[in-house]
Amino acid sequence: MGLFDKLRNEFVDIIEWIDDDRFTLVWRFPRYQNEIKQGAQLIVRPGQMAVFVHRGQLADVFEPGNYELKTDNLPILSTIAGWKYGFNSPFRSEVYFVSTRQVTELKWGTPNPIMLRDPDFGPIRLRAFGAYALKVVDPKALLKELVGTDSVVSSDEINELMRSTILSAFADMLGTQKIAALDLAANYRSMGDSLRKMVVERVDDEYGLDVPMLNIVNISLPEEVEKAIDTRSSIGVIGDLGRYQQFQMGKAITMAAENPNGGAGAGVGLGMGFGMANQMANQMGGAFARPGAAPGGPVAPPPPPPPPGDSWHIAISGQTHGPFSAAQIAEGLSLGQIEKSTPVWQAGMAGWQPLSDVPQLAQRAVPPPPPAPPVPPPPPK
Repeated sequence: MGLFDKLRNEFVDIIEWIDDDRFTLVWRFPRYQNEIKQGAQLIVRPGQMAVFVHRGQLADVFEPGNYELKTDNLPILSTIAGWKYGFNSPFRSEVYFVSTRQVTELKWGTPNPIMLRDPDFGPIRLRAFGAYALKVVDPKALLKELVGTDSVVSSDEINELMRSTILSAFADMLGTQKIAALDLAANYRSMGDSLRKMVVERVDDEYGLDVPMLNIVNISLPEEVEKAIDTRSSIGVIGDLGRYQQFQMGKAITMAAENPNGGAGAGVGLGMGFGMANQMANQMGGAFARPGAAPGGPVAPPPPPPPPGDSWHIAISGQTHGPFSAAQIAEGLSLGQIEKSTPVWQAGMAGWQPLSDVPQLAQRAVPPPPPAPPVPPPPPK
């Protein structure tokens, strides 16, 4: 500190904090040797509180207002310092200004997934993130537990403590409420309210902090679980496993047409698509329960295989797929998923033949409709 600052602090008797940083929680007034004269002016602005600390002991607290420092308004400090009849010489005391405004736009999130036992999917991992606001309600508790001798304390220094407290409370809340993963999004608001109350109980009395607002922005599932949910939804929209097989076949053929050099890979994907529906019928249970059945009740059986004599295999990009019925082959032709030149085979044939050379299948081929007639011009006015 220079000579000018020293002289200024000795003769200027105004103690105040002009806060220009909304993320600062605590600021210690800088004064030469912490000397304060009798009659000095203390200015505490709205959204602030001032705390006197004398020889390591917390003393008087001042709320917003303008004060002339005398023995009358420093009762605790007078008792600590032993002033029975007032003081005439400067005294030494530290003055801490504490911001009582809300600090907003603070973030929290799960650095590691939280394990949860879900009634639909079993053990799964969840990630979550959100925002919260912070406010000091007990300056003495904050100075005693978190500030110590620091001259400046910002919200960033407390954010790590708050995040760990929020995550601990979030894990406890998930275990207590036992909300299914598919119902989490519908309960963000109620869960956020419950989480805020749990966090306040842990930081209010001990650290003198309040959390006026705490929101859950998103709770996400692992990528593989989200894909399984999307697949289940696709089957539910399409309606039955037979159509799901055709849907997968159409996707694979489209991929093969768009990537001629990757036909083998597309063929493998096509085969996997056909097999997926059959596997899900056995593994996903209640997803394919017959309409009106109670949860966990009987599961609808998969579609029966094509009858003897109506079982056909097709070859795409060197890969064999099937068996398909003649009706499925015809539908693939009408949708443009199979061409007349596609090789087909069934038991009893000497070898693969183009679909157009097999009478049973060629007669099912429906020619595409002619182009739509042009729109006639409007009559002259």
